[in-house]
Amino acid sequence: MNSNKISAVINTYNAERYLPQVLDALKDFDEIVVCDMESTDNTLSISQSYGCHIVTFPKGNISICEPARNFAIQVATHEWVLVVDADEVVTPQLRDYLYEYISRSDAADALRLPRRNMFLGRYIHSSPDYQTRFFRKNKVDWPPIIHCRPIVDGITEDVPASNADLWLLHLDDAPLSDRYAKLNTYSNNEVPKRLTKNYGVASLLFRPLWFFIRCYFIQGGWRDGRRGILRALSSSVYQIMLLSKLMEHKLGKQK
Repeated sequence: MNSNKISAVINTYNAERYLPQVLDALKDFDEIVVCDMESTDNTLSISQSYGCHIVTFPKGNISICEPARNFAIQVATHEWVLVVDADEVVTPQLRDYLYEYISRSDAADALRLPRRNMFLGRYIHSSPDYQTRFFRKNKVDWPPIIHCRPIVDGITEDVPASNADLWLLHLDDAPLSDRYAKLNTYSNNEVPKRLTKNYGVASLLFRPLWFFIRCYFIQGGWRDGRRGILRALSSSVYQIMLLSKLMEHKLGKQK
């Protein structure tokens, strides 16, 4: 493996909407690996037009991309791997930063990248969310659980959020009806991971309020006006859904 080169890895399933923008931003990386989960749209033809290394991970009844993460990462031929979702754009400044970073003798084993998100037609002004997406290939294991973060065997550092040019650009801007449908699915998938935790009535009352305060005030959602209020409310709604389902499970066991 070449320690001075970077493989960009994307997991896809019917990802034609944003894929040309995503691949165009990755064209100057040393390799682009597309791990496709049996798409039925133009994902494969678009990937082929960019000269990507395409591999297939059988979808079966899988509804999330995480089970295919490790498979995709291991296909990469270079030591350093950048994982990008099929709706995320890497800026030229971030690309240059990553290449400069791997030339350093004190480079960590993984980097967390700041990401700017869209909400109701605009990029939001609140603090970016951080994603562990850049790492040495042999230092990471990605559990096959929805929204699970990779496990890094080594040191992880953050790309500075103070420079907005280094943020990943998240293009997805689903309407609220779709977002709430996803929250329902995500909370269903997260319940099994939380069953060992003890959430009581106080959590049900105060945890949603805390998530609203964190999103709206601490993370700067207030700068987005009504969008900021709606996004903070969505954060609270997710906690209500998750905690309600956990309590439903607990009460069901007490019957």
